[in-house]
Amino acid sequence: MHRSAASRESYLKVEAIVHAARATRSDAIHPGYGFLAERAALARLCESSGVVFIGPTAAQIEAVGDKLRARAEAEAAQVPVVPGCAVTVVDEALAAARSIGVPLLVKAVGGGGGRGMKRVDTLTELPAALELAAAEAGAAFGDARVYLERYVASGRHIEVQVLAMARGG
Repeated sequence: MHRSAASRESYLKVEAIVHAARATRSDAIHPGYGFLAERAALARLCESSGVVFIGPTAAQIEAVGDKLRARAEAEAAQVPVVPGCAVTVVDEALAAARSIGVPLLVKAVGGGGGRGMKRVDTLTELPAALELAAAEAGAAFGDARVYLERYVASGRHIEVQVLAMARGG
């Protein structure tokens, strides 16, 4: 029986992708959406290899890929954000949760797709949710950091893709 290579050994292996682009004399790589579009390493390797990366720069991907950094960038731009904060230990999380209020979400800093995200309806649930979310985040993303954010029951998930030209280039 033929087994496909794991994603991290095939289509997520940025060196192989850039090598294939250069070997076929491709001018550019469009990563699609999802995993590759969110890999700063791919954008950075394209930049250093002379292959156009059709998407944001590595620095831009890094700025939004880390949710705490993205929150800080939004706050600096005076964009309203849901109340929340980084937490590292249970006592700190409990104090923050009292300030934020329940229900709240424990969320993976470097994650997405719902992995490493746990809803907490009472403060007694928080320690276990922190542990589970951190374990999931570490396993899925290699980054076990989590943060708290007020749960928004009636929110809508809206993403907008923006295309812009870099200045000076």
